Amino acid sequence: MKNHNTLSSKKQTLLNTLLFASALLTNCFFSLSSFAQDGNAGIAEATNKVKGYFDTGCDLMYAIGAVVGIIGAVKVFNKWNAGEPDTNKVAAAWFGSCIFLVVVATVLKSFFGI
Repeated sequence: MKNHNTLSSKKQTLLNTLLFASALLTNCFFSLSSFAQDGNAGIAEATNKVKGYFDTGCDLMYAIGAVVGIIGAVKVFNKWNAGEPDTNKVAAAWFGSCIFLVVVATVLKSFFGI
C-alpha cells in the first residue's frame, strides 16, 4: 500500500518551495524596478565610459602590435638564418598582423571621432 502521508508531504514541500520562489522573484522585480533609470541616460553614461577607456585601449593595441612585431622579427630572422624557403611568407604574415593592429586602432579612433 502507498503511504499517502509521504506523498502529500512531498506535495506540500514542493508547494512551499514554489511559493517561496515566487515571493522572492516578485520582491526582486519590485526592488530592481525602483532602481531603473531613463534608457537615454544609461546609454549616454555607457558611451562616456567607453570613450574614457578608448585611448587606453588603442595604446594597448599599439603596444601589442610592437610586441608582435618584435616576436615576428626574431622568428623571421631565425628562419632566414636557417635558410628555410618559406621565409618570405612568414615575414609577410607577421608584418601584416602588425600593420593590421595599428590600422584597426587608427581607424577605430577616426570612426568614433576620438
